[in-house]
Amino acid sequence: MAFTNEQLERYSRHIILSEVGVKGQKKLLNAKVLIIGAGGLGAPAALYLAAAGVGTIGIADADEVDLSNLQRQVIHTTLDVGKAKIQSARETMEAINPDIAVQTYRVFVDANNIMDLIADYDFIIDGTDNFPAKFLINDACVLAKKPFSHAGIIRFKGQLMTYVPGEGPCYRCVFKEPPPPDAVPTCKQAGVIGAMGGIIGSLQAMEAIKYMIGKGDLLTGYLLTYDALKMDFRKIKLPVDKHCAVCGEHPAILAPFDYEQAECDLKK
Repeated sequence: MAFTNEQLERYSRHIILSEVGVKGQKKLLNAKVLIIGAGGLGAPAALYLAAAGVGTIGIADADEVDLSNLQRQVIHTTLDVGKAKIQSARETMEAINPDIAVQTYRVFVDANNIMDLIADYDFIIDGTDNFPAKFLINDACVLAKKPFSHAGIIRFKGQLMTYVPGEGPCYRCVFKEPPPPDAVPTCKQAGVIGAMGGIIGSLQAMEAIKYMIGKGDLLTGYLLTYDALKMDFRKIKLPVDKHCAVCGEHPAILAPFDYEQAECDLKK
């Protein structure tokens, strides 16, 4: 595949990097990334992956844009209020980069559809905001042998980790089971500073890009935490749990399943 003059100009700042070059940019253009959730995390991740020239980007989200989303979900504008998030996201991404193909899925991701959704993608980004969805994504990706980036944000804090099959612990190795419904406040209940989504979501995009071009150290085997009030990043080593229910030596989870989920989590 030969680059057009427009592509050479668009991706010039990538191409001059020794870690990327023409070869790396071609890898990005041939890559397929699925983002589950077009919210606080998925919005900046989608913007940067689109700008980077990731050739096929999937967006799965069943919600419509709400005015309260705009404080952090930077892929949407005031004029998009009431529009399906996947439509708003696609329009913005295609406006940034017409090179890419954006596939949209207006569905609640659950145990019945997740394996089909992730099947054709090289890397998955978890942009969801509730524990049942995060465990579902983890389990499906482990079972399908798909690498993915987990992240979460609340108040002034965020965290992320990356799972690559055979190279470190999965999300369930670390967190085992979701807390009981309503035991932990959601962002809707506890609040979140808007820029936190930009910081952590952009780091998820960076993990996806590094995976695609095969450069740098991923957050496999580590949890990166960020406290914005203290301006403190911490990188915590995570052990593999040989007794993990999904990736351990004797797994008990052989298919994805849905946990009970609070209604407010389904809506926001």
